[in-house]
Amino acid sequence: MFELDKRQNAAFEERGDWMKKSISTSRRILLSSHRNSTGFSLIELVITITVLTIMTMGVMPLVQISVRRQKEQQLREALRQMRSAIDEFHRDSVGMVCTGTGIGQQPPNSNSPPNVYIDGRSKVVLSDCTIFGVDNPDHFPPTLETLIEGVNVVPRGGTGLGGQGLGRSAGDNQSVLDSQLATKKKVYLRAIPIDPMTGKADWEFKSCYDAVDSTSWGGENVFDVRSKSKGKALNGEQYSDW
Repeated sequence: MFELDKRQNAAFEERGDWMKKSISTSRRILLSSHRNSTGFSLIELVITITVLTIMTMGVMPLVQISVRRQKEQQLREALRQMRSAIDEFHRDSVGMVCTGTGIGQQPPNSNSPPNVYIDGRSKVVLSDCTIFGVDNPDHFPPTLETLIEGVNVVPRGGTGLGGQGLGRSAGDNQSVLDSQLATKKKVYLRAIPIDPMTGKADWEFKSCYDAVDSTSWGGENVFDVRSKSKGKALNGEQYSDW
């Protein structure tokens, strides 16, 4: 009996030791798992920051190039708008007379050369000679503001057929629309564009009488427009040469 009790006590002690070890091991595993789930280690943070830095350094130049290319496109568009307005103004000035009869287009029975080429895109002719100085006989716009403020125009003879004979005698090629349009102003440019390279609506001008390599504007008229930026484009050209 005594030996049996002794064996049972030994078995109970063995079982107790095993349970204590199991509880201790489980507690260590749980504590270790809890520590690992609380956040990143220092090495992991350093690696993450390094990778993000490398990615940012690779992306930023691409973003800068994209922004610069967009500005260059805006500059080309602004130059195109102003040059198109200058050309249209000059087309509408062909055939106007600022001597003899005063203002308006060339009289049909005049002794001037009849072979003046009239661009088919021009439907009107300038009727205000006061905007041109004696040093601007080629009739390019004197300033960009002239294109914005507008100029008095009349219908170009022989180009517009609409409204002929309305309220007039038979065979009269004039139109009541002619007298209506004679009091109108034609605007060639909505506003002076902003140079995206300088951030200002300030441009370099060239007169048709300026030398090709001239660095200053003669002031007679506005024949061409250039950017004042001294920077270089992505293709290596100077913005001021566009």
